[in-house]
Order: sequence, then structure tokens, then C-alpha cells
Amino acid sequence: MSSANGKPEPRSIDDILAEARTRIRRLDPAQTLAAVSQGAVLIDMRPVWQRVRFGDFPEALLIDRNHLEWRLDPASDARIKEATGYDVEYVIACQEGYSSSLAAATLVDIGLHKTADLAGGFEAWMEAGLPIEPGPDIPYRGEDIAPIAAPIAAPIAAPAQTGSAT
Repeated sequence: MSSANGKPEPRSIDDILAEARTRIRRLDPAQTLAAVSQGAVLIDMRPVWQRVRFGDFPEALLIDRNHLEWRLDPASDARIKEATGYDVEYVIACQEGYSSSLAAATLVDIGLHKTADLAGGFEAWMEAGLPIEPGPDIPYRGEDIAPIAAPIAAPIAAPAQTGSAT
């Protein structure tokens, strides 16, 4: 929506989330497990640090959030082999069920009308006592921090001063 001056009206993320959820199906963990057993594709879009810390869904496809639409859109040159058409049923999962709702709504916008999200995310899955697997064995320093790695390049040194400033 735009205001009289043509700028978009501010909306809170809570409003955007609520609107997104009106357009998608939300499955609880038991419904997700049943959907997957009937052929739905479970997509885990959590960042690596969450998978390291909390574990993985068995047999979920791992697609980073920033690649999701390109990998699942059947018209994309970057699609995965499972993206065979607009009738594929996907269940999108994140850690708590917030960002997966937004992602699922975007996929519905693309035309993937059978897309749902896992209400409560991985945390709800664990609380339901459903199977999990150990996450990747990657050394991490903390939650939102990049993996431990050597610096890509040395810091840039200040240019050497030549002559005097007058």
C-alpha cells in the first residue's frame, strides 16, 4: 500500500507475518511428518550455526534462505531436481516457525500453491519427540558468527608518508 506521497506505508513485521500466514498452510510436527511420508518435500532453510547447535531433520533438503526461491521455482535455471512443477508439495522449516512462514508465502506467490510451513519449526519438531540427527560437525565460535577460518587477506596498511606536509 502506498500513501498519498507515493511512499509505502510502514508496516510492522508482525503485520507482514500475519498477512503471510493467511496465504499459507501451517502444519504441526505430526502433520508435517505425515505429509513427508506421503511425498511432500521437507526443506530446512536454517543457517548452519543452528543446525550445528540443535541438529538436523532426517531426510530434509538443505537450502539456505537466500537461495530458496531460485532452487524451488520450476522456471528457474538454478532449480533443484525436485522442482519438477508447481504442484510439488513443500514444507518449509526454520528454527521457530517465523521466517519459514514468510518464505512459504513467497513460494506461494511464485505459484507453488501446495507450499506449507512447519508451525513452531525445529523447536516444535523436537518438543514433539520426532527424530532428529546430529548437525554438521563444523567448529563455530558462537550462534550468529561465521565459522572459524583463516583471514582471507591481511589488513590494508596505511600508505607510507613521503616528504613533509607543508
